[in-house]
Amino acid sequence: MNRRRALLGVAGLATTALAGCLGGGASGGSGSSGNASGQSGDALPAPVKGDAEASVTVAVFEDFACSHCRTYNVDVLPQIQSEYIDSGTIRYEHWDMPVVNDQSNYAANAARAVQDRTDDAAFWRYAGLLFENQSSLGEELYGSLANQLDLEAEPVRTAAMNQSYESTVMGNRDQGEQRGVTGTPTVFVNDTAVSGYSFDAISSAIESAR
Repeated sequence: MNRRRALLGVAGLATTALAGCLGGGASGGSGSSGNASGQSGDALPAPVKGDAEASVTVAVFEDFACSHCRTYNVDVLPQIQSEYIDSGTIRYEHWDMPVVNDQSNYAANAARAVQDRTDDAAFWRYAGLLFENQSSLGEELYGSLANQLDLEAEPVRTAAMNQSYESTVMGNRDQGEQRGVTGTPTVFVNDTAVSGYSFDAISSAIESAR
């Protein structure tokens, strides 16, 4: 009985470790909707990498301020990149799901400002830097990371703090809520939610979808 309880305890810890960040801490801002360049109020599409025409789509709802999302991006995504994205096996999408705190929204807006001014490739580089520097999320960081990508710091910083891409970020969050997302990261493989965010769980779902 003691051994069984111990095993159940370990299983519980493993489940907790992969549970993700729960919603409730972030809310939509009062910034202007549309993009920071003022050209349009249209929402930006989900950033994509891999084969845009692949038959298997992996969509990840995540929050730049979520510690579980950082773990996923640092430890799991590189394996997915090597195994499935670089080979063109999947279409990989990012969806914003700000749930932790105000920085969740600011960081998402900063990343979308980079996407809008450049391309998806720059978005992915900037997103990776946000996760790597998660402990320092804030106004100064958003601009300095833009500089690292040879972009002007001030427009990205301003877009972040004004939440200029609110229509995109909160539109993504609405989509997540409609799909039953309650925490981050949540991974979908061809519209089916994966249980947890381990590489094995995601890989299994991808192989089944193929």
